[in-house]
Amino acid sequence: MELKSLSAVQNYTSAKPATSPVEGEGGPAAMLKGIAGDFASTLAKSEQVAQSTMMGNADPHALVQALAQTELAVETAVSVRNKVVEAYQEILRMPV
Repeated sequence: MELKSLSAVQNYTSAKPATSPVEGEGGPAAMLKGIAGDFASTLAKSEQVAQSTMMGNADPHALVQALAQTELAVETAVSVRNKVVEAYQEILRMPV
């Protein structure tokens, strides 16, 4: 399981290269839009590979890799969501 997770992380990071922020690009809203677009494209790619595999046009290994990348993307999205909810709850607890 650990080797599979490590492989999924490596594949995901190689597929999504790190970028440095450029001033004047639109700030946090543009960054969130880009992240959401990357997430959606990862899910769409995985779905496309799954359909190709069902039709016999793709390698089963590619399907496993796509599913691992999708699993990692969903786990990351859930973790980020949980942190945002925790931060919001902390703000609500602050005295005014």
